[in-house]
Amino acid sequence: MLQEYNPKNEKIFIHVNGELLPRDEAKVSVFDSIVQNGDGVWEGLRVYPEGIVCYDKHLTRLQEGAHALSYEGIPTKKEIKKAIKETLKANGMNDDTHIRLTLTRGEKVTSGMDARLNQSGCCLIVLAEWKKKVYDFSKGIRAISSSIRRSIPAFLDSKIHHNNLLNNILAMIEANVAGVDSAVMLDVHGFISETNDTNIFIVRGGSLITPFADSCLPGLTRAMILEIASTEAIIASEKNLSITDLYTADEAFTTGTMGELTPILKADGRIIGNGKAGPLTKKMQQLHRDFAYENGNDLPFKKPL
Repeated sequence: MLQEYNPKNEKIFIHVNGELLPRDEAKVSVFDSIVQNGDGVWEGLRVYPEGIVCYDKHLTRLQEGAHALSYEGIPTKKEIKKAIKETLKANGMNDDTHIRLTLTRGEKVTSGMDARLNQSGCCLIVLAEWKKKVYDFSKGIRAISSSIRRSIPAFLDSKIHHNNLLNNILAMIEANVAGVDSAVMLDVHGFISETNDTNIFIVRGGSLITPFADSCLPGLTRAMILEIASTEAIIASEKNLSITDLYTADEAFTTGTMGELTPILKADGRIIGNGKAGPLTKKMQQLHRDFAYENGNDLPFKKPL
């Protein structure tokens, strides 16, 4: 599903390596590792009237990914939060906002892959945009199964939220060519991993099932759904799921910061359930929204009326 450009983003300010810059001046060096090698980690955060949900968890995952990649000079949570707060304040943002938080290995003294060429520490980028949820819950999405497989930890561990997203991009191109909204990516064994940009849940017999996170990012929205299910006494489990399990599910939905919960109505032309958002999907969407409003933190926003 193609995101729409919001004209309000024409004059936004972006935090780049300690400076708050107008959009047309916000740039990184051609020697930065993100340009040279796609060497960076990132997080997507959504701002609600209450604040940012799972704020510390997002920052922890960013820092852990940078540590796993042996970055030097990783900023503290206090430093990252200060940059985020300054960016939101400069843009007057407190809702309908998505933050793309990126941490690169930083600038190299000369081009090359060797991390020893990075001698000035990390580069933090805070890009906050006025952006509604990518997917429309009321319309749902259609998906295809992609020929592109998700990486396993033996090659590149998906638990590191890295910027090497070419396999996801190729899967999305397949979805574009097929005229649908999303691509379901399988692992090397043929089990469902996730879509090109979200985790997946199916509903069967009133229970939630999601694939093991062996070959995908175990998303924070995914974790929220599992936590909410436990609190609400809804049976939820992780297991290997084949594409047939998706075809024959009672309901199915995706989870992610960019789109929250979105029902999958068709997969490879097969109608899922009755072709509409199912009752448990609707219930989990509302419970997720309630959770988001109740657990936003760290930003002094007013509660919604």
